[in-house]
Amino acid sequence: MGVRTSGKGRYAGQMTEWKAFTVDHRDKIAQVTLTGPGKGNAMGPDFWRELPLIFAELDSDPEVRAVVLTGSGKHFSYGLDLPAMAPTFGPLLAERAFAAPRTEFLNEVRRMQASVTAVADCRKPVIAAVSGWCIGGGLDLIAAADIRLASADAKFSLREAKVAIVADIGSLHRLPGIIGDGHLRELAFSAKDIDAARAEKIGLVNDVHPDQDAVLAAAHELAADIAANPPLVVQGIKDVLDQPRAGRVADGLRYVSAWNAAFLPSEDLTEAMQAVFEKRSPDYKGR
Repeated sequence: MGVRTSGKGRYAGQMTEWKAFTVDHRDKIAQVTLTGPGKGNAMGPDFWRELPLIFAELDSDPEVRAVVLTGSGKHFSYGLDLPAMAPTFGPLLAERAFAAPRTEFLNEVRRMQASVTAVADCRKPVIAAVSGWCIGGGLDLIAAADIRLASADAKFSLREAKVAIVADIGSLHRLPGIIGDGHLRELAFSAKDIDAARAEKIGLVNDVHPDQDAVLAAAHELAADIAANPPLVVQGIKDVLDQPRAGRVADGLRYVSAWNAAFLPSEDLTEAMQAVFEKRSPDYKGR
């Protein structure tokens, strides 16, 4: 098969221009690349809207047997694009946020959760190739992949606690089965950064490769190994492996979205947002 490279996709019979991704196809392997437009491939409105559409296409495409997920430039993703997503939080931070803004926030969180869940639900195995920073929402995204590989310069951070947010897009629910409860609690409570060597040690990534080119090549080599096997058997293996945890993850996502809709508004969250825009360190008061 030849190469198909495009910032376009076909959804419900209509051609779609992708703004936050490119999608390339070669020899039964699709490469999905985050492209921003936010700095460091930060995740803004286009990302959340396009991600489930892309993975729905890949799921239904008989020519695709495995997917490589990576980032453009030096970094995988800086995570949520806070300035671009500020309208999502603004109404919730009003002086008196009643039921309507809380309900809309709940709906928005669940839409974002569904975007990442589309990666986990894709019947084709997904291999994440991570270089540079993978922060917050980036970690949510690779937790939904089947396999994670890293370059030696990769760094990971479950950083939501530092911006007064309980992570609600999937890391808290998918990572226990990947790195174990103790390591997850350490990362979530401290919001600290870890390097590729530590990520490999705790099982967050399978292998570490010398640089970005090497990890991407390794991801494609592994994808080719997968694509050479009977596709329905591979999909069946993924279905069987996912079955025990699918319900638990779904229940957890519903719970954390409701929890955040109820309790996320705080003086600390307002302070976190102001600190981001003012490019300073936040001063949290626990209010």
